[in-house]
Amino acid sequence: QSSNVTLIDLPGHETLRLQFLEKFKAAARAIVFVVDSVAFQREVKDVAEFLYQVLVDGTVLRNAPALLIACNKQDVTMAKSAKLIQQQLEKELNTLRVTRSAAPSSLDGSGTGGPAQLGKKGKDFDFSQLPMKVEFVECSARGSKGEEGDADFEGLEKWLAKIA
Repeated sequence: QSSNVTLIDLPGHETLRLQFLEKFKAAARAIVFVVDSVAFQREVKDVAEFLYQVLVDGTVLRNAPALLIACNKQDVTMAKSAKLIQQQLEKELNTLRVTRSAAPSSLDGSGTGGPAQLGKKGKDFDFSQLPMKVEFVECSARGSKGEEGDADFEGLEKWLAKIA
């Protein structure tokens, strides 16, 4: 059985990324959030910041599209595992949630009313608290042998087949 899925790749530049997210979020049936597993330690705060913006967005919360965190570059020896990335994202998102909920709405950049609460109040954040199903998968755009190997998108392909 063959299904067509339209994929929209949001640019990495913050201004463009938010502009494209705004344009396409209402129609999204699913979101694939790609993380660089090698640079993750250095970029965890930035990664969590953008993921937080996506997760507290009213449209995204209402529509609750399936969410896949694709942990890319698993072909590199120093790549962090999907499990470690999940744990560190949960910890960082919990920190963001605490600091954002304490900030006045005019300071958090959300304008009127502030963003929605992330997760369950009074509990440390974990992805199971979200209204959408969240899964993590390890992948590699280059494959296990660097540029000569085939890309490893098996987990991503299986996930897309489930949601198509």
